[in-house]
Amino acid sequence: MLIEGQFSLQAPIQKVWDSLLDPQTLGTCVPGTEKMEAIDKETYESVVAQRVGPFKVKLKFTTKLTEVRPPNYIKAVGRGADVTKLGNFSTEIEVRLTETSPNNVDVSYSANVSLVGRLATFGERIMRAKAKDVGDQFTKNLQEKLKG
Repeated sequence: MLIEGQFSLQAPIQKVWDSLLDPQTLGTCVPGTEKMEAIDKETYESVVAQRVGPFKVKLKFTTKLTEVRPPNYIKAVGRGADVTKLGNFSTEIEVRLTETSPNNVDVSYSANVSLVGRLATFGERIMRAKAKDVGDQFTKNLQEKLKG
């Protein structure tokens, strides 16, 4: 399943870049985050709880940065599972930052997500809707953080 999107942030590109690589900032911006910490410079461990359709899921996963070109491009791969055994997932994510003015940055992203198990049975429509909701809330939260 391919999930794509874009949004604009009012902040200098370096501040946006630093925020996207800071697990503490990301952890406070991603809805449902219970844990997000750096294991090393390229690896993050996370636990995120969400309601998807009629189910509550608690995803535990590891994300590894595979390509980093400051301050414009990040590529990462992630693998994880729902702790209640609803299934596993893997993802490949690309994030691009484009400075449109000294205090404005366009962020575009794409995530290719593979689901296995009951997570996969939710269907693409439900998963896409949930991803959009989480993405919208993340964008709002990140913009608020960047203002502070």
